[in-house]
Amino acid sequence: MQFQVTQIEFDFDFDDPETFSFSDGHELTEEVIGMIWEAIDEEDLVEEITSATGWCIKSIDYRHILK
Repeated sequence: MQFQVTQIEFDFDFDDPETFSFSDGHELTEEVIGMIWEAIDEEDLVEEITSATGWCIKSIDYRHILK
């Protein structure tokens, strides 16, 4: 199935702003929103995005892309 991310909130850790800043987090979030992902279901979608970005997800909204 294909999913398009419409909203996402990552569990960012800004404890060390020299390695990852708020700006970096915003940029990554904006990059992921609108992307189309191949996944089996919502759980797999979360795993795919976590694996690709390296960040856990707090919340996500998406829509199914019908072929």
